[in-house]
Amino acid sequence: MDFNETLSIRDVAKWVDAKLIGNEALLVRGVNEIHKVREGDITFVDHPKYYQASLESAASAIIVPAEMDCPEGKALLVVDTPFRAYEDIVQRYRFFTPITSDTKVGQQIHPSAIIEEGAIIGPHVTIGKDTVIQSGVVIRPHTTIGERVVIHSGAIIGTQAFYFKKWPEGYEAWTGCGRVIIEDDVWIGSGTTIAQGVSGDTVIGAGTKIDCQVMIGHGVVIGKNCLIAAQAGIAGKTILGDWCVLYGQAGLAQNLKIGDRTTILAQTGVHTDLEGGKSYFGTPVGEARSKYRELAALKSLLSRK
Repeated sequence: MDFNETLSIRDVAKWVDAKLIGNEALLVRGVNEIHKVREGDITFVDHPKYYQASLESAASAIIVPAEMDCPEGKALLVVDTPFRAYEDIVQRYRFFTPITSDTKVGQQIHPSAIIEEGAIIGPHVTIGKDTVIQSGVVIRPHTTIGERVVIHSGAIIGTQAFYFKKWPEGYEAWTGCGRVIIEDDVWIGSGTTIAQGVSGDTVIGAGTKIDCQVMIGHGVVIGKNCLIAAQAGIAGKTILGDWCVLYGQAGLAQNLKIGDRTTILAQTGVHTDLEGGKSYFGTPVGEARSKYRELAALKSLLSRK
């Protein structure tokens, strides 16, 4: 998430009551979880296992639970519970805004867009030229929709990410500060849910067509001109290349990279990165031709008994 303005790290340290180590003149422009950090961002780390990765990341400032050596040019914010400090910063800029009948703050809807009666449009939503939003659609705040997009009844765009911090006493939801960006000429079927990014954006590439009852997780990036059939699911932060095809009930785990022009056949379970330009099948996933040969060999063996 980008802030509305560039901030002094000294001011941020005061907000979260942190001890500041390192570059006290640092200016920051956003906050992000470690998977999405850029130069100028603040991130946090609360487990020794990830200290080094966070310190070596692109982040300019890191919220940490203990004093440690600060990389040159960066800043550390030392607090008891880094997650809570991160949450405090996020909620200053992306606090919960309920959708009410008179909520039109920040909306930018092109005059040619068709918004059917019964559609619910939140604040800070942009809708482009010749887009059609059918009745029963819910578009949550901070969503950007391009031109000639069609979203069918019952779709929910920008739902809160299914992403939780685990504490000894239970789970706490992360405050989502990412957006959903739907590019031009996208088709979204009825009952499909697209989650907002936790800190970065969930992106649906231009020309992509999504069937009914598909689940797109937080921070997923789908390339251009993809086809995604009914009941497929893509978990958080997975990246799908251009011209990919997912058949019905295919499931993709989190944090994967799927190459361009990949075809994933029905009910396939994907748990690893996939090279583009090939067809895949099965659970665990494999190239379709190899998996079919395996099934034929197994059938042959069983028939001999």
